[in-house]
Formats: sequence, C-alpha cells, structure tokens
Amino acid sequence: MTDNHKCWHEQLPYALLGHHTTARTSSGAIPYLLVYGTEAVIPTKVEIPSLRIIQEVELDNVEWVRVRYEQLDLIDEKRMVSICHSQLYRQMMARAFNKRIGTRLFQIGQMVLKRIFLHQDEYKGKFAPNWQVPYAVRKVLSGGVVVLTEMDEQDGPKSIKRYYA
Repeated sequence: MTDNHKCWHEQLPYALLGHHTTARTSSGAIPYLLVYGTEAVIPTKVEIPSLRIIQEVELDNVEWVRVRYEQLDLIDEKRMVSICHSQLYRQMMARAFNKRIGTRLFQIGQMVLKRIFLHQDEYKGKFAPNWQVPYAVRKVLSGGVVVLTEMDEQDGPKSIKRYYA
C-alpha cells in the first residue's frame, strides 16, 4: 500500500486487475475469462513463468492460433455454465430470504393498519405515529394484493398489518 493517499490513481490498475481476475460468488466464474475466453496472465507469472506461460512461449504461431481457437470455441459453454450457476445462486438466495418471511392472509372485512412512509403527505415527523387509522379490506387479489376501503385505484402497494381492536 502507499503511504500517501494522493497517489491512489497509481494503484488503480492493480485494483482493477484484481477485480477482473477474481472469481465471483454469484456467477462462479472470473469476468476476464468470460470476456476473453482465457485466464488472465498476472504480471508475476510473466516474471516468474508458470507451466502455462512456458507452454505458450514454446508454441509456434500456427499451433498457438489453433489453441486459441479451441479456447474461444469453449467460451460459449463457459458462459452458459456461468448463467446456470447465477440462476441457481439467485434461487438459493431467494429461498434463504423467503424462509424468514411469513405470509399474511387477509379476509374481506378484516381491519388493517396502513404504513405512513416518509415521502407521503400524511407524514408528520419522527414523533408522529407510523401507521394510519384502521381500514377495512375491500378486496383480496392474487399474490397477496389487498384493496382497502377509501383507497384510490391509482395508489400503489402499501405496507399493511393486521389491526387488533
């Protein structure tokens, strides 16, 4: 690291290289590999050659081109594997989130309280109540959508909770 915070721009290429060559949890792949079809050659591997670098140096041009075409042919397969991994990761995260969320079922005529959000006209400050007076449930739609009495059709979804008298 640097001792001076004013020369951060000199360290930026190293930070970007680290960002582009690190495997992502969500996709299970390295972004550089998905874009270019091959793993990045880190500057230390150039100075201290690895087996991969030695093999690439000893190839003649025709052989190197053939190997490169094979790598590029496999890039679509690597991208598809990454997409599948990303979808499975998203499902796993949704399952973990939904495990903690309980479903609330409302019936027609039931009394509920509607939340007052900061951007609404009804908001009167931090010491005022956060919930509006009780409303009756007028209609229950699919997906847990509830239409309340005295609610305009242009009103968006609201956060509600059951009212206990």
